[in-house]
Amino acid sequence: MRALITGGAGFIGSHLAELLLQQGDEVSIIDNLSTGSIDNIAHLKGRPGFQYTIDTIANEPLLAELIDGCDVVFHLAAAVGVRLIVEEPVRTIETNVHGTEVVLKHANKKKKLVLVASTSEVYGKSVQVPFSEDGDLQLGATTRHRWAYACSKAIDEFLALAYWKERKLPVIIVRLFNTVGPRQTSRYGMVLPTFVRQALAGQPMTVHGDGTQSRCFGYVGDIVGALARLVREPAAVGEVFNIGNDQEITIGALASKVKAMTGSASEIVTVPYDVAYEAGFEDMARRVPDLSKIRRVIGYEPRLSLDEIIAEVIEFMRERRPAA
Repeated sequence: MRALITGGAGFIGSHLAELLLQQGDEVSIIDNLSTGSIDNIAHLKGRPGFQYTIDTIANEPLLAELIDGCDVVFHLAAAVGVRLIVEEPVRTIETNVHGTEVVLKHANKKKKLVLVASTSEVYGKSVQVPFSEDGDLQLGATTRHRWAYACSKAIDEFLALAYWKERKLPVIIVRLFNTVGPRQTSRYGMVLPTFVRQALAGQPMTVHGDGTQSRCFGYVGDIVGALARLVREPAAVGEVFNIGNDQEITIGALASKVKAMTGSASEIVTVPYDVAYEAGFEDMARRVPDLSKIRRVIGYEPRLSLDEIIAEVIEFMRERRPAA
């Protein structure tokens, strides 16, 4: 299989590239390094079947050429991280909506399969937990920039499914639930690497809100394995899938767990959302996926427990801490 990964130097994209190469596939990536890092793919340089391009998917002639040379597009390029979304809403909307639009447009010319990475954020303030793929979405007011990301990704989904319905472009949509693991950065507010970095440095561990909000954390190795299987499954085309782990934990309990597992003396402190992000910031109380659909279609099961995931992240970040 010849695969193109947009956003391939990012956290998830680099793990996916690594897996596909291990499976004997050819991999081409494009990334503008706005949130990705060349360090994530340094170990892949020179591998047979691997090539990378540092550019934006807004460069349509280049994108069209790359899509022409592949069998499947894994469209992962997007604005990510709550902090980035709150601080740069224009970039968030334009990157997500226009980026997906151009990928679908050029893939449609030769009907190349496109897997579109969406997010659990699209469920918004829904209380129908666990979230099912055909459940209603409930977003907040347009005056809350926090919801711009969720709305932009929902538009991506609508557009991809419209291409499938009207133009028969094969598409698969995946809603990712808090993917974590080695190489994830805390730069844009990702909670687990932020806690681990703070704990290892002996800094206060900052829990946004009151810490009672809960999340489910999926191991990146499990997630990219599912992506690679979905594009080889005909029954997945035209469908939407939740991918992640359904083991739920509050953010406060996560902080305590990281503190204990690192042996840190860091103090755990709560920071009001208004201080951490912006006035009137709204969060989701729970975010739990219903995984029955992806289990049925490809036999997906999360392999790593939360403790095992945290241990891997701690080891990764310890190895990369600057010497004292």
